[in-house]
Parts: sequence; structure tokens; C-alpha cells
Amino acid sequence: MASAVWGEQAAELRGFRSVQRLAYECAEAVAARLRPGVTEREAARMQREWLRARGVRDWFHLPFAWFGDRTAFKGFRIPLQFFPTNRRLAEGMPFILDLAPVHRGYPADVGYSGRLGPGPHPLHDKLLADLRAHRDLLLREVRERRPLREIYEDVDRLMVRQGYENRHRAYPFGVIAHKIDRVRDRRWSPQVLGFGTQSLKGLASDALRGHRDGWSPLWSPYRFSDHPPRPGLWAVEPHLGFRGTGAKFEEILVVTDSRDPAQSAFWLDDDLPHVRRWAEGA
Repeated sequence: MASAVWGEQAAELRGFRSVQRLAYECAEAVAARLRPGVTEREAARMQREWLRARGVRDWFHLPFAWFGDRTAFKGFRIPLQFFPTNRRLAEGMPFILDLAPVHRGYPADVGYSGRLGPGPHPLHDKLLADLRAHRDLLLREVRERRPLREIYEDVDRLMVRQGYENRHRAYPFGVIAHKIDRVRDRRWSPQVLGFGTQSLKGLASDALRGHRDGWSPLWSPYRFSDHPPRPGLWAVEPHLGFRGTGAKFEEILVVTDSRDPAQSAFWLDDDLPHVRRWAEGA
């Protein structure tokens, strides 16, 4: 990780990295406790309780959990369908945990894909393995300063070559990523439809400023993302789907204004569950 690029801002990166690791620790801990019969709502509550026990009082968004074909957003048409339901987990079923805590003013937004039970599952295992190519492509093309919209289209083309559907297109505005920034450290912040008001205000402020200056804090397939990567921190989440099975990762990509390609963009942390899984598989 090229945090030296930011000099005095290295401490800021450590703060973001710390909360991102905390979020992934939560996802791994809750995943280990999942059993047949647990509902999405119960899994989401387990994430909230785990994080609150460790001092989290604010959220970019409250935790989500998706089981079975809901990991591929099958039949999703309206935003309310993203919220946890009474769908029960069964042996061999895929799941995704998506959580975005804010701790000490630092937000993170992570996605963890898993499957209940031991033993191989060829389709799910292949989805997880094939996500690695997307992580590599995203970093390479951001370093090339390609327009975000073009990078999005290249991710789409890679998914087609792999034989998958683009499921992040089902998110509001079809986003593959969104910008994140520090917020005021408060002991409690209200939510609107599951999203923290402080983070929503920050995103809205970025959207207004970006509209004036020709950029957007949302990385989408639409014209408002037809600009080079904006320096800052981006929560990136490529989401693959094949019929009723979906898988994704979500983590922070750091973009700088350095002219050195290796320091112009880098993943905030390479010690994450999906990266370790790829290294072990290799």
C-alpha cells in the first residue's frame, strides 16, 4: 500500500483502514455463527450488535444480508427489496453480508460473500475466484486515468467474457462504487431508510459540488460518470451473478493526484478475506 503518497495524510488512511478491517472482522465473525434457519434480518441484527459492542454508533448504512438467489438480486425492482427479509438460510446456500459502519468519524463499506457449510461448491467457488480479475482491471484502468464510465463498461465486458451478469447494475443508479469521506465523530446519528444522515449529507454535498465542477461521487454507467477518477477514497463493489447465485467484494480504493502510476491509485488494504482467499488458492 502506497500510503506514503499522502505524507501527513497517512494517519487518515490508517483510520479508514482500521474501520475497514473492523467491518471485515465483523463479517467473518457473523459468517462463522450462521446456521440453517437463520433469517436475513437476524444476520443483519447480529452485525449491528457485534459492531455496537465495539463502539460503533454511526453508519454509512445499516447492515444488509442476502441469502440464496437474493445474492444475485433476482427479481429486485425497487430499493426496498434490498432490505433484509425473513428468508432463511439453508445448508449449501450462498450469502452476502454488506455493512458500512462509521467509527471515530471514519466510514467503511464492505461486502463479504460466503456459503453455508463445508465442502466445495464449483459455481460459487468460481464466482469468488473470478472476482480477482475485476480487482486487477479496476486498479489498472484507474491508474491509466480512464473515464469512470469507460472503466465501468470494461468491467461489463469482462463479466460477459466470464459468462456472468452484472448485478451491481441493480443498485440505485447502477453504481459500482461511491466516494466516501470523513464525517463528524458523533456518539449517535439518525438514519433515513437505513442510511446515516451525516454520510448522506456528505454524499449530497459532493454531488452538488461535483455537478458544478463536472464530476460525480457516484461511479455509474451514465454520462455523469464520464470523467477521470476523482482523487479521494472510493468504496468499490463489482458484483457477479449467474442465474440464482451472486458474489461480490467491496473495499476502499484510494485515488491520488500523483503522476507516478504506482502511487496514483492503490487498494487501501491487501490483507482482506477475499485477497487472502485468492493467495491461498494460488
